[in-house]
Amino acid sequence: TMPKEPAVLRQNILDTTAAILACGIDPKKCFLFQQSLVPEHAELAWILGCLTNVPHLLRLPQWKMKRANQNSEGTVGLLTYPVLQAADILLYKSTHVPVGEDQVLHLELAQDTAQHFNKKYGEFFPVPKAILSEL
Repeated sequence: TMPKEPAVLRQNILDTTAAILACGIDPKKCFLFQQSLVPEHAELAWILGCLTNVPHLLRLPQWKMKRANQNSEGTVGLLTYPVLQAADILLYKSTHVPVGEDQVLHLELAQDTAQHFNKKYGEFFPVPKAILSEL
């Protein structure tokens, strides 16, 4: 949600990939890809954004906290980031999502969005359930 220098962004992608591999993720057993190269994430985020009301997003505590850190200004990208997260989850028809306590409300937005979409257009997205870790 914050502009980055292209060279820094490319290095961050490589560093994150290296960290994922160093943690033991085996690319022979899972899909490892650069999300920004999959246009369907942004496309679904746009569709879901057209179904999401602004007051719901304005109530999310992460918006309030990050906006406070940006001198009371917030970007549209920051406001709509939870919709992109919902698209990330729903695009793959995820049924269970590991989340930390700080992301439960964002997952609830994904759940609400899936239910709203399904009600309007027919059963399409599973309603994802949270997997909360005790760690």
